[in-house]
Amino acid sequence: MVFVTGKGGVGKTTVAVALGLRAAAEGKRTIVCEVAAQENASRFFEHTEVGFHEVEMSENLWAISIDPDEAMREYVLLQLKVRAMRDMLFRSRIFTYLTAATPGLKELVTIGKIWELAQLDRKVKRGRKYDLVIVDAPATGHGIGFLQTPRTFAAIARVGPIHSQARELDRLIVDHEHTGVAIVALPEEMPVNESAALEHDLREEVGVAVDRVYMNGLYPERFANEEAERLGRLAEGDGAVRAAARAALSEHNRARSQRAQLARLRRRAQAPVKTLPFLFEPELGVEAAGRLARRLG
Repeated sequence: MVFVTGKGGVGKTTVAVALGLRAAAEGKRTIVCEVAAQENASRFFEHTEVGFHEVEMSENLWAISIDPDEAMREYVLLQLKVRAMRDMLFRSRIFTYLTAATPGLKELVTIGKIWELAQLDRKVKRGRKYDLVIVDAPATGHGIGFLQTPRTFAAIARVGPIHSQARELDRLIVDHEHTGVAIVALPEEMPVNESAALEHDLREEVGVAVDRVYMNGLYPERFANEEAERLGRLAEGDGAVRAAARAALSEHNRARSQRAQLARLRRRAQAPVKTLPFLFEPELGVEAAGRLARRLG
């Protein structure tokens, strides 16, 4: 199981889909999970909303959007075997109020559903068995709290089924052999700072394995230093040549600045840092994600 996280806007979903495509191409039965009922992954495949269903997007690749309310309903259905009791509970306004008011409960049942997807012995009827579960996790600040939810509930509920189930979820999250985290960053100062801090907190506070950091959106280095000097001289000229030279020089300077941020991230991160190129396209789709998938390691 792989949790993909990072600062908001760095391309977490893109990397999660690319990881899924890469794993599927290698023959692994893979599912990409989105949380909080998001539907970003389905847009890559120009697919209708997948909802709380395991929908096949391409060969060996499935997607699901986990709605916390649906996850809660499924959890109750699995716990209570008597239909009359289940129906009575769902109709209860007190139960609805308590589930909405309990802090972290939605995150707990979401992680519980992710755990269920990762089991070889699925609890859900006709549930498929997957080799890899990729989670498009919440962004930096919420991501840490999200992963700590089972531990928090296990500490609050000291006995009973909630305690034992939360402990089991926490054991899976911190199992370095079966679970890992991939952090996505951009080649800018703030995302680099936040990614380095996030890696530290995930290792020290949560105890998960941070396996890889992806520097996303890296501009290509098109010009050598001598060529850049020539562009600088041309940029002092007139007309269309001047405009073109300034545009090329601006991109060259941006690429250099990005390499400096990449060097900073590699100095600060403990995990290996891999790079993904910036794709000059107005909107990313499955073809673009497939190109990134071939660059993943």
